[in-house]
Amino acid sequence: MDQKINSSKAPEPVGLYPHARKVGDLLFLSGVGPRERGVKKIPGVELDGAGNILSYDIAAQCHSVFRNVRYILEDAGSSWDKIVDVTVYLTNMKADFPIYNALWAEYFKENPPCRTTLEINCLPTPIAIELKVIATV
Repeated sequence: MDQKINSSKAPEPVGLYPHARKVGDLLFLSGVGPRERGVKKIPGVELDGAGNILSYDIAAQCHSVFRNVRYILEDAGSSWDKIVDVTVYLTNMKADFPIYNALWAEYFKENPPCRTTLEINCLPTPIAIELKVIATV
């Protein structure tokens, strides 16, 4: 059975995709960023008038991304401790990985999931991190 899931708490998708799809006992989340539902301002991001990033706080974005993942998992009938695999996209590996990695260790103190971290040159919105998550239900 294949079921589309949209969270009432996670930020609205920026394209035509659900927050997650449940297939059997697996839950596949679409890319999750730090945006907040119903607001334009992105946590930890300062933009100029043209929408270019002036500065950003990777720690604030990490906390927000983790919160959004939790919202989607819970609305889908899963939970944080059921995450099995995460792909992390960072736009500045050298500057942001140490902070991200330290926060990861706080959030996943016990039984951390598998993880792959990649640097990419940009994301669809002015954010510095996005997570692609697979969990069980």
